[in-house]
Amino acid sequence: MENKIKVGLFGIGLDTYWPQFEGLLEKLKAYQEQIKDRISGFGVEVIDAGMVDNPKKAREAADLLKSHDVEIVFLYVSTYALSSTVLPVAQKLKVPVVILNLQPVPQLDYNGFNDLGDRGKMTGVWLEHCQACSVPEIASVFNRSGLQYDFVSGYLEEDEAWTEINDWTEAARVAVVMRNNRLGILGHYYGGMLDVYTDLTKQSATFGTHIEMMEMCELKKLRDEVTAHEVENKIREFNNVFDVVPECDASELERAARTSVALDKLVQSHNLGALAYYYEGEPGNEYENIVTSVIAGNTLLTGKNIPVAGECEVKNAQAMKIMDEFGAGGSFSEFYLMDFKDDVVYLGHDGPAHFAIAEGKVKLVPLPVYHGKPGKGLSIQMTVKHGPVTLLSVVEGKDEVFLLVAEGESVEGPVLQIGNTNSRYKFTIKVKDFMNQWSKQGPAHHCAIGVGHIAGKLEKLGQILQVNVVKIC
Repeated sequence: MENKIKVGLFGIGLDTYWPQFEGLLEKLKAYQEQIKDRISGFGVEVIDAGMVDNPKKAREAADLLKSHDVEIVFLYVSTYALSSTVLPVAQKLKVPVVILNLQPVPQLDYNGFNDLGDRGKMTGVWLEHCQACSVPEIASVFNRSGLQYDFVSGYLEEDEAWTEINDWTEAARVAVVMRNNRLGILGHYYGGMLDVYTDLTKQSATFGTHIEMMEMCELKKLRDEVTAHEVENKIREFNNVFDVVPECDASELERAARTSVALDKLVQSHNLGALAYYYEGEPGNEYENIVTSVIAGNTLLTGKNIPVAGECEVKNAQAMKIMDEFGAGGSFSEFYLMDFKDDVVYLGHDGPAHFAIAEGKVKLVPLPVYHGKPGKGLSIQMTVKHGPVTLLSVVEGKDEVFLLVAEGESVEGPVLQIGNTNSRYKFTIKVKDFMNQWSKQGPAHHCAIGVGHIAGKLEKLGQILQVNVVKIC
């Protein structure tokens, strides 16, 4: 339990009803227990404050949920209830409230209902299915109180509703991960990339991320201490994870493996969950030797839930971490070219990739030159798995940090065999419209690409973090 995030749950009803309608309270409590069990199945700890049916119980529920430091609260509207039983809880907790407007059934058995013949019993059955009545009342009060909330409307056995509820628990978990994440910065920005430069304080303020500044000399020290046995094991890992092409020189494999072992130790010693890096060094310098041999090792780290962004793109390391925590991967990408005949855009990058979301096995290939960067060495050639994808950019605008999102498809077709990651992407809007709309939001030229359509989850994460989410398509 100690590794699970805590989410709150409470139901609302009206205590006036219980003596009037026999068995109503018991039925509503049973529905709430069913909801609790389903949410618990999503891998979270549910703190259930029970049925709140008067203002006194509302204050007690608020105290209980506050004491457990819940990340979000699910409010089950079991029947009509007064908004005065809700407001004290939301005001005290100051976390997002997800209002569950879930009927017991998708459709009332109207004939059976009317055949009951007893208007008192009929009213009790109606109230058992009267979840919708309080929903606008609660929204009205929350709007006027400036409180954050959203709805899930449906019925208890509806898959769509439970998918939404699961998305909320996932978004809350990712928010916690980002709040506790330690992001390392190794080296410095690529000179002149003004879009990549970021306000580290804003990143910490938005996501809660700790920024760890690190030195190349520490990585060199760790690399100097790497043993021959460690190098052999790492080369074995390269061969297991990558398709190492025959053109890869043994000395280059040894150089990359030594650096990869040192990177693993650097990440472990600083307890990093993500890394942004860039360095050049003077020609022939030891640091240049290190930085031109990091791609294979950083790709391994990226595929193991420690995303690594090149060119010191801190914002994109954040985006990659978010995507990876949602189980979507998150590969470092930039725009390569547009194909107006096939109406696709190519995105890819040199440097580290996310091998876990590749179409087929990732190739480790030699490059005679790193374009725009010093030196030469090994590189990654891969295409993102064909099928639905989501693009995410953490954008630092003039006044705010926000999330920029698009859903599309990774599609088959020719790719550039240049020792870089690159894939073909198609969207529901024309490629020229996509480029214009995406670019106009002012992101850096990098983004994170993950598999699956997860814009809905990202929008929920935005609500929890209280940042805007802009979806292009």
